[in-house]
Amino acid sequence: MSRVAVLKGGRSLEREVSLRSGARVEDALKRLGHESHGIDVDHDLVRRLRELAPDVCFLALHGRDGEDGTVQELLEILGLPYTGSGVSACIRCSDKVLAKHHMVDAGMPTPDFVAFTETAFKQLGAAEALGEIAERIGFPMVVKPADQGSALGLRIARDTAAVPGALVAAFSYSNKVLLERHIAGRDLAVSVLDGVALPIVEAVPEGGVYDFDARYEIGRSTFVCPADLPADVTAAAQELAVAVHELLGCRDVSRVDLLCDADGGLHVLEANVIPGLTETSLLPQAADAAGIAFDDLIAQLVARAVARSVRTRT
Repeated sequence: MSRVAVLKGGRSLEREVSLRSGARVEDALKRLGHESHGIDVDHDLVRRLRELAPDVCFLALHGRDGEDGTVQELLEILGLPYTGSGVSACIRCSDKVLAKHHMVDAGMPTPDFVAFTETAFKQLGAAEALGEIAERIGFPMVVKPADQGSALGLRIARDTAAVPGALVAAFSYSNKVLLERHIAGRDLAVSVLDGVALPIVEAVPEGGVYDFDARYEIGRSTFVCPADLPADVTAAAQELAVAVHELLGCRDVSRVDLLCDADGGLHVLEANVIPGLTETSLLPQAADAAGIAFDDLIAQLVARAVARSVRTRT
């Protein structure tokens, strides 16, 4: 069995969710017979990793530092194998604007969008172009930070008057904001495990918007897995998710979030390189529907990271 460092917590706004994911992973690792060590990521991370000398690091570190390639780069420097995607894929996926440009260039369906930095709005006069932006994207319009997960900072602007307030809210989370065409439809999540799409999870939020609270407060959303979709839509969604996973260079596991409109059209919102592993998270639900128990899911991810370490040494 392996000595596993579970990296969790950290400084991001998703800290509490990360701690919950990490705790579940630690419990599973212990049941599997591994030597599990939880590390709440802080300024002493390098020292703690050197002292522990883990065989592998399990990344349950959601949000900034965990999903943007930062901790992955550090682990590469230290020569420590880790679960999940590598540095470049994390960079692409964590920046929603960059990911969407890759999808557009590849001809994949994603809602029309524009993106600006705070500097562009404050110093380059981009605010004067809000009329043109509204004409191009239309209302309602989704306004959200370009590099936050869990729908943090997301607002739906239903008219021109609502845009400035939505921008202020988004800029409080990031210095770059994405303005995106709102697609009325069903929230679908397709997890990809080792290059294979798992059963689709549909999230049906209580208030109609799948925001942070709807994602993580038990009872705020109903989850249907497998999603009740026509067979051809199911197949298309799974095929699209795998294509996005591969396009962005993900490995081991990812979760691709889609919207399915009233005509069955699919629209890719984003890809997540460290999907949640909490009691309400979608990856464990999808794995369970595929006959993969939570402990087996964790074991598979650890095994893939260990295998990479062996290949590197040889």
